[in-house]
Amino acid sequence: MAKILADHAGSMFSVTELAKTLGHSGGAVGNACDTLVCRGEAARVGEKPRMYRATPQTAAAAQATPTNPPSPTPAVPAPRPTAQPPKVAPPPGGKPQPITRPNGQQYHPRALAQLPDVEALRKLREAGVAVLLYGPPGTGKTSLIEAAFPDLITVAGDGDTTVGDLVGEYTQDSSGGYEFIYGPLVTAMQEGRPLLLDDATLISPKVLAALYPAMDGRRQIQVKAHKGETISAADGFYVIAGHNPGVHGAMLTEALASRFSVQIQVGSDYDLAASLKINRTAVRIARHLATGQQAGEVGWAPQLRELIAFQKIADVLGTEAAFANLVGIAPLEDRDVVAEIVTKALGRPVTALALGRQL
Repeated sequence: MAKILADHAGSMFSVTELAKTLGHSGGAVGNACDTLVCRGEAARVGEKPRMYRATPQTAAAAQATPTNPPSPTPAVPAPRPTAQPPKVAPPPGGKPQPITRPNGQQYHPRALAQLPDVEALRKLREAGVAVLLYGPPGTGKTSLIEAAFPDLITVAGDGDTTVGDLVGEYTQDSSGGYEFIYGPLVTAMQEGRPLLLDDATLISPKVLAALYPAMDGRRQIQVKAHKGETISAADGFYVIAGHNPGVHGAMLTEALASRFSVQIQVGSDYDLAASLKINRTAVRIARHLATGQQAGEVGWAPQLRELIAFQKIADVLGTEAAFANLVGIAPLEDRDVVAEIVTKALGRPVTALALGRQL
């Protein structure tokens, strides 16, 4: 992985592209990429899809990595101490300092149970209490988890996620034989690391069932595909999940919900959006739509992700284009309502961003 990134410095690769090149499973490749990111030997630049690129340290990592494993039998890594994140308790009379995520962006802690949210999640991890974060896409669920746990391993869930993507599977090696590559679940258990199931409710319940024994008192799973091997969880292993209730196909089953003793609603921090110097009118429109969404008057409202994108577009193409794009990204069934609210806020008609006549 490191060699591919180092040989193409400046280019970005998705997990799927890397998996096809290497002939390994997407779960194993995603896990390896996130390990490189934790070490500073790669950078993560995107969420859907996850994209990775080289850093100044990638070339050294590639040189230190053997190209051909000496044995087809997977080595079981020794458990390693859990990475100790910095404390984020607010200084006297001040606010908690922003935390830099693996992609270089900063996360601004929010309040949760009279604690900074990252500190609350870390305490829940220490106590072994699983957490489910739920809310619309773009509200910062993944950002919070990445800020709280620098040793995080992430599984990007969808309807195609398989048991092999979680546990591991056999893949063909360079000599034509087959070797078993552990998946992110096994790696997290062996190394005592937190595992994020991003969009967990898009994963088939039958696939998620492979995870449940690791979350209960047994803290073990059996890898049936690899000689029935039993994997026990090291101290520090922890499962946290994200759920987008409004996404098509997302299903929070009773079996899944019962595994997460703490369930936290996450909404957009519009005060933060204003403090980040995002266009105040855009923030006001987003607040208004969010209020209408809660009242059932509209089905969509811009979240923090859309507002950050709004400001980037405004900086490049101007605010007129940014407002037009805000209308255009609204779901079709809500677009007329959004256009009406934006038009009223600006005092002039605004329609979705579109190409005009030939220049």
